[in-house]
Amino acid sequence: MPDKDPSLNVLGSELAECSTSPMTGFFRDGCCNTNDQDAGSHTVCCVLTAEFLRFSKARGNDLSTPVPQFNFPGLKAGDRWCLCAARWLEAHQAGKAPLVVLTATHQRALEIIELADLKAHAIDMN
Repeated sequence: MPDKDPSLNVLGSELAECSTSPMTGFFRDGCCNTNDQDAGSHTVCCVLTAEFLRFSKARGNDLSTPVPQFNFPGLKAGDRWCLCAARWLEAHQAGKAPLVVLTATHQRALEIIELADLKAHAIDMN
């Protein structure tokens, strides 16, 4: 697998860890790191909500059901997860976006989502 892109967040500083329990990220390294092989741009560190999980399942991406053969535990409200930027944007446009951890959201999310939209849902704004 090619190297990771520089680990910088949407604020321009070092990318913070999103979650190791459950283990998240395109590279399953706990961070929302990415590179050109990550077609889904798993770059937005979110704090999942029940409302978002229902929305995602209705859109064909069931994140709450465990898939043991892929070592996927299934997610629940309160879990942090590196979400695909386009899915977050879709949820935002539908009024169902989960909260965002800006310090753990990769700068490449800005190729798809406006920073102002991420900030409007941020849990780590000063």
